Amino acid sequence: MAKQKSTEDLSLKKLIHRYLSWIEIEKNYSKFTLVKYDHYLTTFQEWFFKHYKQEYIQRLTPDIIRSYRLFLSRHEDKFGRVMSVTTQSYYIIGLRSFLKYLVRKGIKSLAPEKVDLPKAESRSLKFLSREQVERLLTTPDLQKPEGLRDRTILEVLFSTGLRVSEMAKLDRDKIDLKSREFGIIGKGRRPRVVFLSQRATDWLSRYLRSREDANKPLWVRLSGPKVDPTSGGEKMRLTVRRIQQIVEKYRRMAGLPIKVSPHVIRHSFATNLLQNGADLRSVQEMLGHKNVATTQIYTHVTNPQLKQVHDKYLK
Repeated sequence: MAKQKSTEDLSLKKLIHRYLSWIEIEKNYSKFTLVKYDHYLTTFQEWFFKHYKQEYIQRLTPDIIRSYRLFLSRHEDKFGRVMSVTTQSYYIIGLRSFLKYLVRKGIKSLAPEKVDLPKAESRSLKFLSREQVERLLTTPDLQKPEGLRDRTILEVLFSTGLRVSEMAKLDRDKIDLKSREFGIIGKGRRPRVVFLSQRATDWLSRYLRSREDANKPLWVRLSGPKVDPTSGGEKMRLTVRRIQQIVEKYRRMAGLPIKVSPHVIRHSFATNLLQNGADLRSVQEMLGHKNVATTQIYTHVTNPQLKQVHDKYLK
């Protein structure tokens, strides 16, 4: 007779570890996503043990889920700030995905469809007009090395619609300035080709000519301690957070009325393409969206025919 698995094998901590290994190997999730899911599920595991004094997900009930959602809605960080509804949703999505994995593996627990997501906050799509984009792009002081780097970052963001995480990972030897294109591995580790406008290419050429280092990263800090050049300069690479700070810095300097992030520039890239006649499928490919439905969020602000109908019938 085959030896049965011990109860310990089905402890929540053990199952979470198995799930994280599964999404890394089978689902090909990025390291960033793995860290996030680890955080979401560890938070639940610690809360579950603290309040219910046990480690077995088989005993999960809808009432326990309601209690956990209440905990998330009331949780405050060290600055006294509560979680947004969107952030709460990320925690619940992580838990629901974990429960779907348990179903797949034949492990009894609460059915994932019984876990409801918090009602989404109503958010309007933010993007910049072309005039606002120009104001942002022309703000950096080109007399300073940081200004040239930052102008190039802004130009490349608007030319490509890259996610900030994709921008931060770029290496200088992967950029083909002659063909004005390069390949990246995007969200979900899906490969795609990214294209540069002639204008962005010119700024990249100027920026790269100004570089006196041999560091591998495309975007590097220009101050602070230097590193061993034989290491490839990975410690010189700009972080995602630093690129976000650079964009916000020039948003303030340009006096733009809305908060601008790299993602708002991505929205502006997509909106500008559609307003100038690009088809939805092409924009989907350029943004790296898995489903065209994700790209369709832009159509209500870029469809000139709708505006013509509105103008015709609403005097």
